[in-house]
Amino acid sequence: MTIPIVPGLAALAADYDGYILDVWGVMHQGGPAYPEAVACVRRLREAGKRVVFLSNAPRLAHQVEAVLNGKGVDGMLYDAVVASGDATRQALADRSHPAADGLGTRYHLLGPPWSDDVIDGLGYAPVGDIAEAEFLLGIGLDDGCNTVEAHEPVLQAAAARDLPMICVNPDLVVIRLGVQEPCAGALAARYEDLGGRVRYFGKPYPDVYDLTLDKLGLPPARVLAVGDGLATDIAGAAAAGLDSLLITGGLLADALDLAPGEAPSARALEEACRAAGVRPSKALSTFVW
Repeated sequence: MTIPIVPGLAALAADYDGYILDVWGVMHQGGPAYPEAVACVRRLREAGKRVVFLSNAPRLAHQVEAVLNGKGVDGMLYDAVVASGDATRQALADRSHPAADGLGTRYHLLGPPWSDDVIDGLGYAPVGDIAEAEFLLGIGLDDGCNTVEAHEPVLQAAAARDLPMICVNPDLVVIRLGVQEPCAGALAARYEDLGGRVRYFGKPYPDVYDLTLDKLGLPPARVLAVGDGLATDIAGAAAAGLDSLLITGGLLADALDLAPGEAPSARALEEACRAAGVRPSKALSTFVW
């Protein structure tokens, strides 16, 4: 059976009471929010639907909310925001959580110097020398180092000491205004290639879905997860027992050779999903009503 490609969310709206919406690739791609996406969320709210934005941004919810609001997504359009930073903070605040077990307190930051505020006040301390670190905190790429290769010396030194990595953004890449940029997930993937141990937070891992479903307060059977990432949004939804809607015009647009707003061929979509080893419930070219 081929994956159904629907013309708009209106075809599905009556089937669900709650929606988990990805941000990048669904609502925007680095610039202002897509007007049609904002209008789509507004229609959901008018129909009484609950909406939670779920982002792999390595930030806290209030920071993602500020970005959304600045891009024209009014706070009245959603019930809550959950980010991978929230799941990370909750886990590392609880020293009995498996991810915090044996972690130590001294970390070497991978990311801009301001970006470790996700664990402010939890008793962890940054160190600049990898020889003093007990774990890596993977937020993103360091300032001035926009390739994974530029981080190789640090990753190799950490792997030689068998340091665990906490990866706060499992995404491999993000598309910002049409340009692909590597994310913390790309550093984590390379670290695993070197034999390093990685503990992930964010989609597709369960902690962030537990937080999100708690915010929605609905049974999984009445929730639809919407996103453009097969390995994150769609795989995560499947693991959480949720139906999913793949937005094909985001991360997959180049692989599927799609013009803006163009729907993929059923065959190309099937091949992409088969290669990724996941399958959405349905697909939609862009997030429109």
